[in-house]
Formats: sequence, C-alpha cells, structure tokens
Amino acid sequence: MRAIFQWNVGARVLELGRRTLIMGVVNVTPDSFSDGGLYIDAEKAVVRAEQLLDDGATLIDVGGESTRPGSSVALVAGDIKDDPARENTAARTGPPVSEPVSEEEERRRVLPVIRDLKRRRPDAVVSVDTYKASVARAAVELGAEVVNDVSGFRWDPKMAKTLAELKVGAVLMHTRGRPEEWRSLPPIGDPVLMVKRELLQWAEAATLAGIKRDRLVLDPGFGFGKRFEENYPLLAHFAELQKMGFPLLAGVSRKSFIGRTLARDGKDAEVAERLYGTLAAETGLILKGAHIIRTHDVRLAVEAARVADAIVASGG
Repeated sequence: MRAIFQWNVGARVLELGRRTLIMGVVNVTPDSFSDGGLYIDAEKAVVRAEQLLDDGATLIDVGGESTRPGSSVALVAGDIKDDPARENTAARTGPPVSEPVSEEEERRRVLPVIRDLKRRRPDAVVSVDTYKASVARAAVELGAEVVNDVSGFRWDPKMAKTLAELKVGAVLMHTRGRPEEWRSLPPIGDPVLMVKRELLQWAEAATLAGIKRDRLVLDPGFGFGKRFEENYPLLAHFAELQKMGFPLLAGVSRKSFIGRTLARDGKDAEVAERLYGTLAAETGLILKGAHIIRTHDVRLAVEAARVADAIVASGG
C-alpha cells in the first residue's frame, strides 16, 4: 500500500497517495538532453506548459539550466563541499559539455514563463527547477508554489533557509557530486542503502533549518551520479524508500540508463526511442510507492498511472 500524505505547498494542500500526480517537464534551455532548444522561447514554453496541463499534468516543472551528465553547474559562495562522493575521484574525463548558467540568465529564462503561465492558468501548480536560492525566491514571488532542487539544498547554502522563509513545497533530490564529475565517481556499494541514508540526513538538515516536514517530498535522483547498473536496484527496491516516511517523487523520463537497456547492435537507444521503456519504469515505480512522476510525456504517463493506481487500490 502507498501511504497518504497532505503536501503543504503554501496557499493550498495537495493530497498525495490516493492517485499518482504527474509533473510535466518544461525545459527552457538550449541543451537539455530530451527537449533542449524546443522551448527556449518563453511563449513556446508557456504553450507547451498549457498543453501538458490539458494532457493531465497536476504540476508543471519549469527549469532554466541543464544538469545532464557532463554539464557544469555554477559555484555558489559557501556551497557544501563535504559530499563523500567527491572524495578520491579520478581526473575528469574531459571539459564540461556546457558552461554554468548564471543567476541572471536563469532568471531571464524561467521567470517570464512562470509569470505568463500563472496569468493564463492561475490554478496551475508551478514548480521551479533550480538549485539557486535567489532564483527560487524570484519564482515564488511570481506564483511558483514548489521548488525542485536537484542538489538536495546543498549547492547553495542559502536554499534551505530561503525555503523555510518562503513556506512553499520543496522537492529534495539525491545526487552524488556534480554533473561534470559523474563520469569519474567511484561505484556505489549499495545504492538503496546509500540513497536512503543520505536522503534522511539531508531531510533532517532541512527540517532543522526550518522547513516544515509536511512541505517536503523526496526524490532518489535516478541517473544523478549513479551508474547504469546502480539505477535498477533503486527501481527494484523503490518500496524500501517508503520507510523514510516522506512522499516520494521519481523522474526516469527518457534517461540514459533506459536507453542502455534498450540498446540495439551495441548502440544505446536514442532519446526519442525511450518512450515505452520510460512508461514501463514509471509504472513499476507507481506500483512500488511513487506519489509523483516527473515526465516529458504527460498524456501517456497519465493513462499508465490510472491503470497502475487501480492495481494499487486493489491491494497491489
């Protein structure tokens, strides 16, 4: 069975658990692995967000910086450097595939989209995908109700305090190291144990910083500093993460470990060829307790979730 939670996102509360909520992805970036460049124009991004809402998305996650493997993230003064994943790593395998996105550029990309989407769809639940506290604050001022931080509030030391002040919903995601380091990280002995232990530690730090427990959703961070073979144990044992006592979000949409599984003739499946593998993984995650699925393909995910939810409701 999947636990029921009341997620406090500020002005309203979202019930999690009776049915799976779908978070649609809108990347306002030129270089995201799945849809980079398609919605860099604010108007196109808003139209895309409206389409995802019409397709059944409950939340829209707007991001202005790619964190795909090899990308370089911006350094924030005082950021946390004691991540054990960053110790004893080998030299980088090459230069970053992209330069860090500045705070000013990220604001220029995402804020007009959030502003215009809230004007056109006032009831939409908008999430901003950022690890920068200043961008999160500006987005919330324009109507965002959720902050989705891939760093687990660790790359900007001001993030946890900022979220406590803003009193919005927050997604705390697990990641190892930084994208430019992922190729050289040492292997994980037990990915389920590590993710569970570190997510609980980071969630405790967040509550100590003043973020209320009922505002937090945890995400194990599929693909974020995990090798191909380390993602499937997380999928297989995702139900173990329910023991942490928090609602769970999962994002596997079109990720490279799915492409590797679907490889043909020694070549990984292209991003466009990973849809059915994505739906299989998302369905499995719902059956194992995911409350929110973050995806690019909302309409099909909504349909898959309705069937998976029926199985869960029947005791599956």
